[in-house]
Amino acid sequence: MSTPESTAASTKTNVVHEGPSVSIPANEINFVQTGVKTAKGELEAGPAYGDFQNGRHGTFVRMPAGFKSRVHSHTEDYFAAVVEGIGSNHPAGGEAVPLPAGSYWFQRGEEAHVTECLSETDCLFFLVQPGKFDYVIEGPEEK
Repeated sequence: MSTPESTAASTKTNVVHEGPSVSIPANEINFVQTGVKTAKGELEAGPAYGDFQNGRHGTFVRMPAGFKSRVHSHTEDYFAAVVEGIGSNHPAGGEAVPLPAGSYWFQRGEEAHVTECLSETDCLFFLVQPGKFDYVIEGPEEK
């Protein structure tokens, strides 16, 4: 009789891995300025694995409290989880749905949207994306 472990082992195919396993304590994440700014401040990116400027990656994004992006899109799809604060990610012109820590969203590439930090404290998101992170402005800041 086979077990799930033996079945998985016997059907293993050639899998491409992201790279070496990593464990990074929160206080050792190196955040860099992204150039994406509003009057509330600038987004900071803290790479966990991969290269967010050139390819596949997992990256922490710190967003200042009260930050609301311009209407924008990204070339690649991505998914994100809220680690700290209360965020929102919604279509341009759509209503902000509060996403507290532990929440998730998926954003289709090339789709205009707004991302914001609704909380009075900074937000921290973790993004996973199959290609480089870009920020394509699609319209003015929403009120």
